[in-house]
Amino acid sequence: MHPFHLNEVLGNRRRFLTHSGMGLGTAAMSSLISGPRIASASPSKLPTSAGIPTGCQFAPKAKRIIFLFMAGGPSQIDLFDPKPELEKQFNKPLPPSVSMGQRVTAMTKGKAQMVMPTPFKFQQKGENGIWMSELLPQLSTQVDKLCFIDSMNTDSINHDPGKTAFCTGSEIPGKPSMGAWLSYGLGTLNKDLPDYVVMPSAYWAGKVNVQALYSRLWGSGFLPSKHQGTSFQTSGDPVLFLSNPTGVDAKVRRRMLDSLGQLNRKHFGEIGDPEIETTIAQQEMAFRMQTSVPELTDISDESQETLAMYGPEVNNPGSYARNCLLARRMAERDVRFIQLFHRGWDHHSKLPPNLRGQCKDVDQPTTALLRDLEQRGLLDDTLVVFAGEFGRTVYCQGKLDSETYGRDHHPRCFTALLAGGGVKGGIRYGKTDEFSYNVVSDGVHVRDLHATMLHLLGVDHRQLTFPFQGLDQKLTGVEPARVVKEIIA
Repeated sequence: MHPFHLNEVLGNRRRFLTHSGMGLGTAAMSSLISGPRIASASPSKLPTSAGIPTGCQFAPKAKRIIFLFMAGGPSQIDLFDPKPELEKQFNKPLPPSVSMGQRVTAMTKGKAQMVMPTPFKFQQKGENGIWMSELLPQLSTQVDKLCFIDSMNTDSINHDPGKTAFCTGSEIPGKPSMGAWLSYGLGTLNKDLPDYVVMPSAYWAGKVNVQALYSRLWGSGFLPSKHQGTSFQTSGDPVLFLSNPTGVDAKVRRRMLDSLGQLNRKHFGEIGDPEIETTIAQQEMAFRMQTSVPELTDISDESQETLAMYGPEVNNPGSYARNCLLARRMAERDVRFIQLFHRGWDHHSKLPPNLRGQCKDVDQPTTALLRDLEQRGLLDDTLVVFAGEFGRTVYCQGKLDSETYGRDHHPRCFTALLAGGGVKGGIRYGKTDEFSYNVVSDGVHVRDLHATMLHLLGVDHRQLTFPFQGLDQKLTGVEPARVVKEIIA
């Protein structure tokens, strides 16, 4: 056969396969993306009346989430879950009846597990007398807004799988993050800002053991990439490449995007790849963000009273205090999911000075965020979550000294704080044993917390699914998960 005719045949074959196989697959994918986002084995029409938004199975109590992620694992026994009777156990081995041969990290495996009570004082605060550490004096004034889940537990004993599980529902990397699931399932509330924003904060200079953050914690996994989180930078442009290059103004950028959009739509018509539509949408979003993001991050219109409430660090871009203020500004502008990462809670040694520094970072800004949301009428429909990937052990790592001791990772029990968004305030839920080592009642696994968070946004976690690798994938995975209804107002 003449080479010309062979190329023609091959070209026709490629076009046929593109427009049939790929086209049919694209049509199926398009129906998943453009149709109802909440799916089950037998999809049904979603309620859109009686005040129930599209994408919800029932009326939501919250519209948005602010997730304050304390990366590294805060010590629940030094901050939230006091065990005064442990004074009698100082420097005694942790009883085998308590540890029950449970898995420990390589850092304390085979070593003596000597009990170290907290050296910090606790006081009862609020109407219900909730115990709070002296390290969080300002947050202690907000306990009547807070729900303390003391019985949190997870399967992960190391940071990477722990953070990944907390942020994506699975220890296996590559799954969609919670914010991506919400963007996919519920759509956008503000067309000029991303559905999902991530803000890592600069950390206290004295800290040690600060793990890196990785973008898969806010990635979209197998969901369309438009649902991934947008990370705000601590310096320079808040979003990478937000500013136009020298010699390019808004009018030039607009003409460039219009021309590029025409080419992309033509390409989409030829091959039907849904990621091309994602590219078009993201380019348009980026153009709008050139106006909306600078307005969002410019805090010059905030009153001096408000700035003082967040503390002096609010004037430092990238600080946790500044990010808390930006989180409130995003809540005002209806960003769906706002996630702050504050690192440095991994205290294997010198826990007291490092923990004091961490608490100084977060105490005033977190308190200010709750107060600010409340006074602006935003707390009722904003769910605020404060948690790390796991807790710390009651036994000591290193010297049994009140200033140099450390604690190892502990997934068996830790504390998460929730406020607003339809959650009861001024309560503790779940109990741990006298060593803050095991859950003894009302355990809440990380996937239970995910199910509860989705429920508060009007979503049944069992129906928020996406077909991938032969399975209807869910944020809560395949293991049983429950909504913790006891904490819902």
